[in-house]
Amino acid sequence: MTNQASATAVDREFTVTRSFNAPRDLVWKAWSEPERLAQWWGPKGCKLEVRKLEFKPGGIFHYGMQMGPGMWWGRFVYREIEKPHRIVFVSSFSDEAGGITRAPFSSTWPLEVLNTLTLTEENGKTAVALRGGPINASPEERAFFEGMFESMQQGFTGTFDQLDEYLAKA
Repeated sequence: MTNQASATAVDREFTVTRSFNAPRDLVWKAWSEPERLAQWWGPKGCKLEVRKLEFKPGGIFHYGMQMGPGMWWGRFVYREIEKPHRIVFVSSFSDEAGGITRAPFSSTWPLEVLNTLTLTEENGKTAVALRGGPINASPEERAFFEGMFESMQQGFTGTFDQLDEYLAKA
């Protein structure tokens, strides 16, 4: 199991990788089927509500995360889907109706983050690599995003721990 966050002067993208003891087909289903995604996506301790999952280019994954007394909304808009090894999507915070909004924790978090997820299988295990960076962002938003790499690393460690637990039971 490996986790990694990196930033370089060239790309300044957030990157996290993790190896799962599960075949790629199962990991793909965990990312692409709403009933599976609802069981592991998000920070530890939050309850996920899947409002919509249209897993196709141009489709949307709209969800709410119960975080203590409040609900945080988010969405992915899928750009490319190459089964079973690659998903490209734009993630954003959203309102309950699915419109893009500012992050509840900062007015300088980028409105949109372009993400590329790749899944590679070897000997029955699947390596997941996720990289992402702001699009259509101001220099201030880019700087804030880059300053959040350590926090994002911690968040994805918890999220991927939940995926690992889900895959062990699936």
